[in-house]
Amino acid sequence: MNKILFVCLGNICRSPTAEAVFRARLEQAGFCLEIESAGMIANHAGSPPDPRAVAHALAQGFDLSSQRARAVVEEDYWQFDRIFAMDRANLAELERRRPAGSRVEIGLVMALDPDYGLDEVPDPYYGGEEGFRRVLDMLDCAAERLIEQLHRRAG
Repeated sequence: MNKILFVCLGNICRSPTAEAVFRARLEQAGFCLEIESAGMIANHAGSPPDPRAVAHALAQGFDLSSQRARAVVEEDYWQFDRIFAMDRANLAELERRRPAGSRVEIGLVMALDPDYGLDEVPDPYYGGEEGFRRVLDMLDCAAERLIEQLHRRAG
């Protein structure tokens, strides 16, 4: 596995946070993977992440400032090894749009950490500050589980 794409609805809260958290944690653990994020809709294309997501991530040492939203495109199904959706609705839409013949592995990001107790990362956009903190915590836990998997595979 060399390339991972994280997907939420608009690519301004959850998936850019996942991109930053996973990139930083994987680099700290010595793994060199290409990490990107995208949204199922193009409404925010070219926009920076939500300022609340940026602030909460920065407070934890994760930098989202250079990211810009983009929509999932057909090429993503061929260029990435794994695509992780933040919730079931995005997972279903990813599967619906999958081109014939694509073998990319698509799943929920929280499937990496089944012990966390939630299988979907809730969208914090319409909620309060606690939602952004929770998203960070969930994604950080999932990143740690992915690192454990990669260490096991590396032997």
